[in-house]
Amino acid sequence: MDTKELLKKVRKIEIKTRRLSNHIFGGEYHSTFKGRGMTFSEVRQYQFGDDVRAIDWNVTARYNEPYIKVFEEERELTMMLLVDISGSEFFGTSTQFKKDTVTEIAATLAFSAIQNNDKVGLILFSDDVELYIPPKKGKSHVLRIIRELIEFKPKSRKTNIDEALKFLSNVMKKKAIVFMLSDFMDDDYERTLKIVANKHDITGIRVYDKRDEEIPNLGMVSMVDAETGKVGLINTASKAVRKQYHINSLKLTDYFKKTFKISGAGTINTRVDESYVKKLLGYFKQKG
Repeated sequence: MDTKELLKKVRKIEIKTRRLSNHIFGGEYHSTFKGRGMTFSEVRQYQFGDDVRAIDWNVTARYNEPYIKVFEEERELTMMLLVDISGSEFFGTSTQFKKDTVTEIAATLAFSAIQNNDKVGLILFSDDVELYIPPKKGKSHVLRIIRELIEFKPKSRKTNIDEALKFLSNVMKKKAIVFMLSDFMDDDYERTLKIVANKHDITGIRVYDKRDEEIPNLGMVSMVDAETGKVGLINTASKAVRKQYHINSLKLTDYFKKTFKISGAGTINTRVDESYVKKLLGYFKQKG
């Protein structure tokens, strides 16, 4: 992709996603995540109307009257975008690839963050971390993130969600708002996710295509595994083949939902031919 074409694509995504973040998500993002990063300030005597959940029971027992912990909202939050760039993201049977939808969602979230004067960072991963951009503020920084999301060429086509989460845990020492964008065609990341979710506010955004879940009856079809490159003839006319394909898809989807729920993390599921705007808005309102 030449520079002129790249800049044109960046500009197109900027116009669309900035409008969304300015008019829709800016306020929702702030109301959802304000106070997520809190620092301890002081202990004071309980007053009528205070939240009983803030009572410091140790101090209360010592002085035999109720005291509460007072926290101050951290003025600056950090958002980290963990984006899957493995081979399966370059797939789509509707209007666009999963990668295109992921890029739009990531850009919308990034603009919502800088509108709130927060830092934004990016981790691009396959079965290894391929690019890390440390969190910074500002429009030019977000535009760099969008350029990488559009143009970056992964070295590997495979996926390893566990490795990406481990990397995040190592580089982010302070609490962050984390959005992981992937089709989550992977498993065996429960243990690391629990560690990350215990420290960070993490949401998994599953972007998928309808053909990830089921294949139509097209007879004998030559198919390419997006993550291994292997080509094979598949008899889609066979009900057993189509059923097994669907079962395998359901297993990964269920693992994603259950693992994030057990870890106390949030989830969003959006298909490429659906409105991710409605999904994000609904999630923010529910979470807030």
